[in-house]
Amino acid sequence: MHTLKLEELTTIDENIEELAELLIQVVDEGASIGFLPPMNKEDAVSYWENLLQPNIIVFVVKIHNKIVGSVQLHVSSKQNGTHRAEIGKLMTHPNFRRNGIGRVLMQKAEERAKLENRLLLTLDTREGDLSNKLYVSLGFIECGKIPDYARSANGELHTTVLYYKRI
Repeated sequence: MHTLKLEELTTIDENIEELAELLIQVVDEGASIGFLPPMNKEDAVSYWENLLQPNIIVFVVKIHNKIVGSVQLHVSSKQNGTHRAEIGKLMTHPNFRRNGIGRVLMQKAEERAKLENRLLLTLDTREGDLSNKLYVSLGFIECGKIPDYARSANGELHTTVLYYKRI
């Protein structure tokens, strides 16, 4: 078992190379997080450079001082939504899966949501992905499905599953 170091990123600059590599690895492994493989470095770097905003909180897990996982907490800034937040882009490097990284990241995102006085978390994920089991085990409740929501590299359309959790 590896020693996991959990951090909140306040800047992307010093971590841009590792973050880009993480994104490339998970996309090229087939993760449904908004990109299609093969992912090029320029697009990965651009994504991370434009990510940090006041309402987006990014957590990473490091092993041996190298980023191997990430999750985003999008806190709603809408007047009627200041009680909720959305989980975005939970990623674990393919070489480090099944080590509890996703669980640690999700627990930290939930903890931070509570500190931000959020009462509700939402997320969506591709039907059939292993992440569905993780979310259910963390107390998320499935509340619906949207067919043909995301396209894979081979052109196949996939259903997304919507989840929520009151915290």
